[in-house]
Amino acid sequence: MPVPYWRLSGFYFFYFATLGAFLPFWSLYLKQAGFAADEIGELTALMVATKIVAPNYWGWLADKSGRNLRLIRLTLVLAASSFAGFLLRNDYWWFALVTVGFSFFWNATLPQFEAATLFHLQTEPQRYSQIRLWGSIGFIAAVLGIGRFLDYFSIANLPLIIGGLMLFNWLAALLTPEARPGNGRGQAGPGIWQVLLRWELLAFLLVYLLLQVAHGPYYVFYSVYLQQHGYSASETGLLWATGVGAEIVLFLAMRRLLSWCKPRSLLLWAIALSVVRWLLIADGVGSLALTIGAQLLHAATFGVAHVVAMQLLYHYFGERHQSKGQALYSSASFGVGGMIGSLYSGYFWDLLGGREVYVIAALVCGVAWLIAFVGLARESRPRLG
Repeated sequence: MPVPYWRLSGFYFFYFATLGAFLPFWSLYLKQAGFAADEIGELTALMVATKIVAPNYWGWLADKSGRNLRLIRLTLVLAASSFAGFLLRNDYWWFALVTVGFSFFWNATLPQFEAATLFHLQTEPQRYSQIRLWGSIGFIAAVLGIGRFLDYFSIANLPLIIGGLMLFNWLAALLTPEARPGNGRGQAGPGIWQVLLRWELLAFLLVYLLLQVAHGPYYVFYSVYLQQHGYSASETGLLWATGVGAEIVLFLAMRRLLSWCKPRSLLLWAIALSVVRWLLIADGVGSLALTIGAQLLHAATFGVAHVVAMQLLYHYFGERHQSKGQALYSSASFGVGGMIGSLYSGYFWDLLGGREVYVIAALVCGVAWLIAFVGLARESRPRLG
């Protein structure tokens, strides 16, 4: 069966376009709505916290039913419907309730679609990064377009924009065919507990948890940080787009990089460059050149790290447990790690200041590098470019 390249790519495009509307600008929306820094951190942490539960529940259901796409379509409709609640009221507890409701469904979709994509690519796994790059293109289109829009119109329109993009994402899921593991290949193998109790897997999960802790202040407060240093909304959008543009170049080059370096080595370099990136943001935000340089390092801190994670997950879990593996990865890294990162950045932002919060992120990445160096096996060399 041929790979439905453009339909898979279309889903990634609209999913990350939605994220591109949300990540750079939602904290600015919350700030204008009157929420304090600690409340913004808490609301973001609530959204991220659902990743601890939601992906595992939906991942278990997907592996049991073998119907990833059917669940994705359902959760996208429920996410968009729940998100509309932000238009009704703007007090803290209502926003907290709506955040938990919509994110429980929203956070279910990407891990299952990653599993579905890997099932479609059984005979051509090297094409993963070529499909995933369309998500980065969607992200760039959103941040540039919305950043420009917000220079002229009120940020109060942001929930309508995000809700509309969610509906386009649902339509893309409707056009994507279901995929299942083929011919039983990959169905034999160890049970799930034999996989989960491997020390290398535990080290892998801890490394990615810490990387997301470090990304917390970036996802929650980077736009606020830029605003504090005099950057406009369109300039903020351009800087976000610069990082994701570097990520696209990385995705195009990833297959060749993997022919030169083992995934473990690439991950160690990515973590080391993460330390550099957060220190540049901490002390270089006043310099446009250094700020652009820090954004270009997104190719390593997210792009390389993510593709390596996809390879290792396919290596660890195979097809038999792939949905569970994707869900566990999402829960541990984006869930637990993202929640901790959102909370610490929210509580310390006013107490210590933005610079110190990013220095802490750099220190966290230093710890992640040590764990990766000691815990990840040198001989692992799965191939999934």
